[in-house]
Order: sequence, then structure tokens, then C-alpha cells
Amino acid sequence: MITQDFGTEKINNIGKLGYEVIVKKDSKVNISEEIIDIDVLVCFNPFKTLDISKLNKLKLIQLTSAGINQVPADIVREKGIILSNNRGGYSIPIGEWIVLKILEMAKNSRRFYKQQSEKIWKMDTSLTEIYGKTVGFIGTGDIAQEAAKRLKGFDATILGLNTSGKDVTFFDRCYTTSQIREMVTRCDIVVVSMPYTEKTHHIINKEVFDAMKDGVCIVNIARGSIIDEKEMINQLNSGKIKGAALDVFEEEPLNESNPLWDMENVIVTPHNSWASELVNERRFYIVHENLRRYISGEDLINVVNINKGY
Repeated sequence: MITQDFGTEKINNIGKLGYEVIVKKDSKVNISEEIIDIDVLVCFNPFKTLDISKLNKLKLIQLTSAGINQVPADIVREKGIILSNNRGGYSIPIGEWIVLKILEMAKNSRRFYKQQSEKIWKMDTSLTEIYGKTVGFIGTGDIAQEAAKRLKGFDATILGLNTSGKDVTFFDRCYTTSQIREMVTRCDIVVVSMPYTEKTHHIINKEVFDAMKDGVCIVNIARGSIIDEKEMINQLNSGKIKGAALDVFEEEPLNESNPLWDMENVIVTPHNSWASELVNERRFYIVHENLRRYISGEDLINVVNINKGY
């Protein structure tokens, strides 16, 4: 069963692999006789209405998202279902978005856009450069690597944080998760790019903010709840954080009463950093390739270790 709209031609191409394809809408699918015997589920998040514990023949869930926190992990683990995600499918547009927002904060673009809308001609000599700055990534996966590769062209120093502190291409040095405060003390810009799990909930908290440099800039493209949002707002108000570019939030859609909307040092976008004209092609490639491999008995790509969460 597929709950994503890939278009008739692409759905037919999946059928040509040897599958009987059932197409449903992600948000409206429920258990029925039509789907009770499916082997494979291609989806984003039908789990609010679809109880997969009742799909006794389900062997593979192929997500069209990179994140997996919407998946009922206990059921997947208990039933031994293979879980694969769209890791890497959004890395290029999000990597570009990260660089864009770092530049917009460095060049005070929001202020100039406001001046343009108000027809105010006023120079700003407080602009900064990325050259020579240190950018730290909380998470060194595909998205972080795409952004880091681009930032190296600005002669920035790139630091990374991952579970083991293993070296990663495009990063000058990597730290273990337990060294998070040590790493952020060195950073002019901190980019949050790690998966959301119970262990990473509010991993960016008051202690971590306090360890950061005065005047640090924050970018978050991961999940809102990795950051303690209330504490971030406090740090933005105090000036400890110079600016923030946020594409994700603890509550989405962002509530109209949330002060982040009105802060002059915050850029808000509606969980939109992944979007581009090529996203659907990349997403379908991963889906098609894994379905081809599954039916032919080959090893799949992007298989998720559900016990680790990524």
C-alpha cells in the first residue's frame, strides 16, 4: 500500500516490479479488508488512524520522510518489521537552506527586507562574515554533511557532534554527544541537525545555552523538541543568542501567541526547508529502489535500527 501521491506514471512503475498496488491517502487510511494482507507500506505518517499491529503480514515500512519519530517503534520492534526511511532525500535543499539562513543572519537580511517594505534608506555597518567563523553541527548525518560541504567554501571551521565522536567528511573535528558543552563553547553558529528521540529531547537546554558564546546564532532544521524552546526564547531576549533561524518548533503549526513570531532576531519558516523541485524525484528513487530490492531479495538501503532510533 502507498499513501503518498507520486502520480500515475510512478505508481505504474512500482506495479511493473511485480506489486499489486493499493493507493490510499496518508491521513485517512484505516484497517479494512482491502489492506489487511499488505506486505509493504510506503508512507509518511498514517499511524494516527492506521493500527499496524493488525497488519499481520506487514514486513516492510518504507517511509518517505527522513524522520522516524512518527512510527510506533514498539510495534515495529515486536513484529520484526523492516523499517527504512528517506535518509538523504532532503539533504541538498535543507543543506542549501542552512547556508542561506546563516548568510541572512550574518547580513541582517530581515532588517533590510523590513526597510525595503517601509521604503527606508538606511545603511547597516554591523554585518558580519562567515569567513573564519566556527560552525558546529549537533548531528553529522547527510543533511549536516551537505551543509558542511558548502560552508567549507566560505573558509569556515566545521565542528560536529555525534554519538561516538567519529570523524566525518567535511568536518574539521567531531565530538561525542557527552562533549556537547565543550563543542558549543567554540562555535559562532550552532546548527541542530540530529534525529529526535527520547534521548535527544531538550538536549539543547539551559546548561548548553549557557556554555555557548555570547552572540551565538542558532539554526534548527531537525525537530523543535530537541531544543528547550522556552529557554531559547529567554536566551534570545537576553541577547545571549544573537539570532535564530528556525524551521521546526515544539508545537506545529506555530501558535499565533508564540513570541518567536514577533522577535526581530528570529527567522521563522513553516517546516519548509526540505522543499525543492527535485524532492519528489529523489524521494521516489529511494522508494522504487528499495521496493525493487525487496522483491528481488537484495539488501535494502536506508534501513533504520529501531533500537537506536536512527
